[in-house]
Parts: sequence; C-alpha cells; structure tokens
Amino acid sequence: MHHVGMGVHIDITGLRPERIAVVISPLAELGMALHALSEPAHHPGLQAWVTAVTARLDPHLADRMCEADFLWRTTFSDLFLACAGIPGRAALPGGTLAEELDLLDKLSDEQFVDGALEFTCALPYDVPGRGPLTDEGLRRRSLELAAARGPRQLLFTERLLADPPRTRAWLRQFLQDCDEAFFAEAWSRLRHQLAADARLKTDLLRRKGLGEALTSVSSAVTLDEAAGRITVDKLGDGRTAAGDGGLLLIPTSLGWPHLMVLHRHGWQPVLHYPVGSPELAAPPTVGQLALRMTALSHPVRMRMCRNLARSAYTTSELAQVHGMTAPEISRHLGVLKKAGLITTRRRGRYVLHQLDVTVVARLGSDFLEGILR
Repeated sequence: MHHVGMGVHIDITGLRPERIAVVISPLAELGMALHALSEPAHHPGLQAWVTAVTARLDPHLADRMCEADFLWRTTFSDLFLACAGIPGRAALPGGTLAEELDLLDKLSDEQFVDGALEFTCALPYDVPGRGPLTDEGLRRRSLELAAARGPRQLLFTERLLADPPRTRAWLRQFLQDCDEAFFAEAWSRLRHQLAADARLKTDLLRRKGLGEALTSVSSAVTLDEAAGRITVDKLGDGRTAAGDGGLLLIPTSLGWPHLMVLHRHGWQPVLHYPVGSPELAAPPTVGQLALRMTALSHPVRMRMCRNLARSAYTTSELAQVHGMTAPEISRHLGVLKKAGLITTRRRGRYVLHQLDVTVVARLGSDFLEGILR
C-alpha cells in the first residue's frame, strides 16, 4: 500500500460541492457524552458536568454503562455515526435521537458486529474483508482478544456473535434510557451551539470553499486541492475515499481534544471535530511534537536547558559552562532551535539564546492533545 505519510487521508477526487455537508448528530454527541463519562481524564473541561451526571445516575443504568463501555471508552465506536454506513454513502444524520436510532437499526448485522468489535478486537478497518459473523478464524480471534480484555468484554462479545439482533435491541434500549436520564437535557443546551457552528462552516464552504472551511475546523486538517486529498494530522494512519458518496463534517461540543475521522471501508468518510475548544494557540503537528520530545531527551541538551531557562547565553558561554567545544554546542543549539524550543536574539556582536519557557510548559498538554486527537 502506498503511504503518503502519517495521518489520515481522505481522497476527494471528483467530490461535488453539494455532496459535502456540515450537520449535527444527536447520536454522535451521545457517544461523546458516554466517552466523557467513562474517561473524564480525557476531558478536564467537562469535570463539573461529569460529576453532576454521575452523582444522580441510577445504579442499574451505571452498571449497564460498564457492560459495553468499550464501545465508547477508548474513543467512540463508528456505530454512533450510523448514517455513514447506510448504503449509497450519502445519508445524513437524523434530526432527533429517535431518527438516528432508526438509522442504526438499518445497518446490517455484519456492519453492526464489525463496528461493535472495532476496539475490543482490532479487526481490519479500512480494507475490505470478511467479518467475524462469516469467518470462523476471525470469530475465534475476536473471542480470544475479548477474553484478554476481561470477563465483561468476553461476555458481551459472545452474546453479540451468538445473537446480534438481541444485542442490538439491548443497545437501543440502553441509549434511550441514557437519553431520558441525562442526555436529553444536555442536548437541549448543546444543540444550539452546534447548529450555529454548522451554519457558520456551511456558509464558509459556500463562500470561500472547502479549504477555508477545513482550516476553520482545525489547524490539523489540510486540503491539497491539486491531489484531491484531505489530510488530518494524527498519530494514527489510515485512508479512505469519498468515491461516489459524500463527505460529512459533524461538530461536537463534548469532544475536545479528539478530532476523529471515520475511515471504515465502504462507509462515507466523516470528520468529527470539536467546537469551542480551549485551543489558545495552534497545536503543534505530530511531527513537531516528536521533534521537541526527541530534542529534550538528550542529557547534554537537558543540562543546557537548565541554563537557558534561567538566562540568555552565547554559544561560547555555554561551551565554557559545559566544558565542550563551540561547534558541539552549536549542533545541540541547532536541534533545540529546529524543534522551536529556543529563541535567539542579537545584542551587538553577540547572539544570545534562551529557552522558550512557554512552549516547554505547554509540552505536556500538547503531547496529550496529540495522542488523543
């Protein structure tokens, strides 16, 4: 397979503008809500909401939430973007959660099972292939992998493979109960912000084109018009194509820092992006992040940073302090500079180097955002 580089690539060759839609999805937002409730550490900004919901959650519902939490704990399953799997690859999300659950019911048992086992069993994702319902080897592997994840996962996987319709009915009922317990109230608040964002992006799309609309989604999304390709800068690797279908952009209020791309084989590509994120500055690319962490991992550069954090130094001063030659110090400074970790200024005939403390202070959150994106 030809790789264009790290990230997820969406081939949009021949995609007509009217097949690009920015739409809101109650089912996708419910998936995000379940994810935030089971992984609050990913979403520090939602701490108060998570605490309030958890405090008044019925114990029976909380228990059922644990039963299938791998559908949304790792990130969230494509089942929450069910419209993308509808044949024809041009369906839009439903206007209400009930309509969205009807779309979920329209997926074939194969699609449902593959989607449900995505995280538990790491099945082939963006390539064609048989699934565990028809392939005995894959079925065995699914059960083995589920067993390694724990007894709950194994039980769920056994039930899913033995009787998909029953598991589907269980999930539908569970999602309806979540709606009643906490989601309907949250959605009535969130949907206005999401609808406003969708209108804004649709307007950008019409007036300025796809490139501008994608830039407003995130600085991690770029369009190469000549190649007919959208690239999303992520640590993961994947590819998909709009083909004769459409492209969906779906905003989430609960999703930051996750910027997700549905690139399942045969499904319509979806870009699920966070709105109202606390992004103060454009986050570094995955490549920049790797460069910064590698630059700081060298013991000599770590010691140099100790000096450069406190004061500005010339190359010869650093050479003297560290008992090294000026060319050696210059090489290390070059690595730090390339990684964007030091600032350089001239004072008379001296060139002074100093650590950019703000960039270093942000590294932890940048790393977290990069790996969770």
